[in-house]
Amino acid sequence: MDNSMEIAAPAPAEPTTSTLHKLLRMRETGLIAIILVMFVIMSFASPYFLTWVNMRAMVMAFAVEGIVVVGMTILLISGGIDLSVGSVTALSMVIAGWLFLQGIDPWVASAIAIAACTAIGAFMGFFVTRVGLHHFIVSLAIMVIARGACLLGTGGRPLGLYTLPPEFKFIGQGTIGPIPLVIIIFLVVVLVFDFMLRRTTVFRKVFYTGSNEKAAAYSGIRTKKVIFLTTTLCSALAGFAGIIYMARFGSAQPTFGLGMELNVIAAAVIGGASLTGGSGTIFGAILGVVLLSVVSSSLALLDVSVYWQDIIRGSILLAAVSVDHYLHKKRG
Repeated sequence: MDNSMEIAAPAPAEPTTSTLHKLLRMRETGLIAIILVMFVIMSFASPYFLTWVNMRAMVMAFAVEGIVVVGMTILLISGGIDLSVGSVTALSMVIAGWLFLQGIDPWVASAIAIAACTAIGAFMGFFVTRVGLHHFIVSLAIMVIARGACLLGTGGRPLGLYTLPPEFKFIGQGTIGPIPLVIIIFLVVVLVFDFMLRRTTVFRKVFYTGSNEKAAAYSGIRTKKVIFLTTTLCSALAGFAGIIYMARFGSAQPTFGLGMELNVIAAAVIGGASLTGGSGTIFGAILGVVLLSVVSSSLALLDVSVYWQDIIRGSILLAAVSVDHYLHKKRG
C-alpha cells in the first residue's frame, strides 16, 4: 500500500490558542472587561473619577470590606452563608472600643474583640453542625442579637476614641511609602487565603463539602468540621475588619455595617461563588468587590439619588443570584 495515500493526523492545537480560549471562558475575565469598560465610560462622564483622591477613596472603601468578602466566599463554597457579618463587624468595634475606654490597652482590647467574634462564629457553627439548623436562620438570629448588643452597650451612640495611640491608628490611617497600610493588609489576606484555597489539602475539602456533603462524608471527609471551621473563620475575619475600621475612623459605630452582608454576598456571587456551594474563587470575589465599588463611586459622582443607588445595588444582587441559579441549573 502506498504510504503517500495515508491521511495525515491533524496538527495539535496551538498552546496559545488553547490558553486564550480558557481565559475567555473564565468568569474573572468577563468581570475585568466590565470593570475596564466602566473605567473608560466614567473617565468621560466625570472629570473627578480618575483622580488620585477618588481612586484612593475607592480602594480604601473596598479594601477592608474585601477582608470580610474573603471569609464569606470560603463559607459560600462550603455550602453556608452568613447574614451577620455587618453586625459582627460593628460588635468587634464596640467591644474593642468599650474595653479601651475602660483603660485596657487597645491591642489587648482588639485581640479580645476578635476572639469574641471568633467565638460567635463557633457558636453559629455549633448550631448548624450539631443542632442541625440552617445557616440562614442561625446567622439571621445572630445578626439581630449582635446589633442589639451594639446598641445596648453604647446606648445607640458612637464611642469617641480620641485618645487611641498613634501606633494603633497607623493600622487604619498609616501608609508605607505611597501605599496605605490598609491596602497592604488586604492584599496579604487575599493572597494567603487564595493560596490556601487553591493549594492546601485542608481547604480543598471545602470544595468537596460544598459540592456534595454526603458524598464527601462517605469519602472520609469530616464535613461537619469543615462547615464549623468555615463558619468560624468568616466571623473571625469580620471581627478583624471591625478593628481596622475602628483604627481608621477613631471611633466605634454601633450602627456600622448595616447592609454590609448584602454587598459582601453580592460581591462573592458576582465573582463566581455559588449559593449552592462547591464553586468560587477569592480572586473572582475581589473583582466583584471592585465592580460594586466602581458602581457606587460612579453613582455618587453622577449625583444619583441615594434611594436610586439602593435600588441599583439591589438589582445587581438580584441579577447576580439569577445568573448563579441559571448556571447551576444548566450544570445540573
